[in-house]
Amino acid sequence: MIRVIKPEGFGNIQLEDAPIPEINSHQVLVRTHATLISRGSELFRRYIREEAIAQSMMGYSLTGTVDKLGKDVTEYQLGARVMAVAPHAEYAVGEVAGENGRVVPLTDDISFEEGTFLPLATSSVAWADSSGVQKGDTVVILGQGLVGSLMMQILRGHEPDRIITVDGLPLRCQLSDELGADVVINASDEDPVEAVRRLTDGKGADLVIDCVGGHAGVKSFEQAQDMVRPRGTIQLIALYQQAPLPLYSSKIMGRRLVAGILIDEPRSQTALRALGKIRSGEIQVSRMITHRFPYTQAKEAFDLLWNTPGEALGVLLIWQ
Repeated sequence: MIRVIKPEGFGNIQLEDAPIPEINSHQVLVRTHATLISRGSELFRRYIREEAIAQSMMGYSLTGTVDKLGKDVTEYQLGARVMAVAPHAEYAVGEVAGENGRVVPLTDDISFEEGTFLPLATSSVAWADSSGVQKGDTVVILGQGLVGSLMMQILRGHEPDRIITVDGLPLRCQLSDELGADVVINASDEDPVEAVRRLTDGKGADLVIDCVGGHAGVKSFEQAQDMVRPRGTIQLIALYQQAPLPLYSSKIMGRRLVAGILIDEPRSQTALRALGKIRSGEIQVSRMITHRFPYTQAKEAFDLLWNTPGEALGVLLIWQ
């Protein structure tokens, strides 16, 4: 089979031929249809690194059909449509046992392409539940990449008064507006801190969610502290900023800081809730897809996301 690897060297995305993996009695072998490149983690934790990256880390959003069953697997049949948390490759091993949601069945009304968003959508549902958002809140979401867009759509269901989104790329601002943000701030055109203060009559937002990963995340985390109201909450979701994040005691005093996921629900259950939101249209993942590449052009797909981030959001690799 063919799989995506990242040997030593910045941006060194390659394809290699490898044996089709064996499975144990509690696993399934999935023949891949599509995989989603998660820009934040796959660029800033994989692509930009000089060192080689383990192939097992190269991706985690895969859909396809069950091609082989472990002898103790009873939950699936051959040909079943599934999402698997697994790297970019023609075949993937799916871990069925447990409650970690690493294999999730796809209903017939969810396409393989839409299903690739399920891992990020599952995390986004858990992040939203962990945020402490209340009905009637003013919420600011910094960053409208994949995670920021998913958070904006999911938080709609929590009935905030307003959702204000911030990004510096016109395409992301446009999609944010189309997908349901109440106010979109283009950080390339105006200071987002001043804009949020103006929109909240100087009080600040009840909840600020920072989804800006990579180098820009250092500045956005500082901006979040200037946007949140007294006794408000900052939720940090983004990772891989490549530098320590500034936390000012004078700014954070009297505010809450929440990091990541704080709920105890098994991930398999959260995944089913996320799947329901995709099925109902509450999360419009198909509208987030901007590019499709055959897997043979994996290098070009990664390069596009790094070199021209303003042109792309959801980038898929198609395997069959």
